[in-house]
Amino acid sequence: MYTIIGGDGKEYGPVSAEQVRGWIAGGRANLKTRVKALGSDEWKSVEDFPELTAAAATVSASSAPARNLDILSCYERSWTLLKANFWPLVGVNLLVVVMLLLIGATHFGAILMGSLLGGVIVAGQYYFFLLRVRGQPATLKDAFAGFTKAFVQLLVADILLSLFYTLGLICLVLPGIYLVVAYSFTYVLAADKGLGFWEAMETSRRVATGQWWRVFGLMLLGIPFALLGIAALGVGLLVTWPLITGAFVYAYEDLFNAKPAAPVTPSSP
Repeated sequence: MYTIIGGDGKEYGPVSAEQVRGWIAGGRANLKTRVKALGSDEWKSVEDFPELTAAAATVSASSAPARNLDILSCYERSWTLLKANFWPLVGVNLLVVVMLLLIGATHFGAILMGSLLGGVIVAGQYYFFLLRVRGQPATLKDAFAGFTKAFVQLLVADILLSLFYTLGLICLVLPGIYLVVAYSFTYVLAADKGLGFWEAMETSRRVATGQWWRVFGLMLLGIPFALLGIAALGVGLLVTWPLITGAFVYAYEDLFNAKPAAPVTPSSP
């Protein structure tokens, strides 16, 4: 239970975390809103409570002004990241590929069509890369974040995405392609922000739809890199696949975690 201070200086609460998230979703509270947990006398900001920040970050991303995704910049930064973290990124990528093969899935298939545990495994890879992108330490344990941070959510999302993609591809293919792009950030959202499966899917859809052609272009540009890796006796994929993954994670950061130009003044609930 929480009590918050509205923009009018009055206290509201105690209310549940769900209610606070509802106020955030409605734009009536934000990351800087003062909040106090039940049983505590210390006032903090919403951003200090992980159970509340996912909703705030989601609203910030989905309501922010449209920002064009720079596809080439994503790949350039990914290449720089790969050179600076070559063996950790290549090693984690290889580990993910082996894990997917053990469950009878391919990396491409796990992302586009879903498979049992496929999304859980790929989410861990994204999370590991994300920490390195943010300049934070990342260990082998972080590559399994899909199992430890959002296992059930990722599993349910995987099942739903597999169903949606299949139905979309049956319906003249084009709806399936749209859904693959729109829901492409679901796994990393669930692992990074701890969102529920439907919230992660819908947040990905809303934001990616606003940049659909650019996200699609980002994914298309990965194809020639993958083909180059295959042409190099397949060994080249050890380099090109981490490059593609890094570019995708940079796109995620640019679209969902861009720093606001100025703080928003808290409003009354």
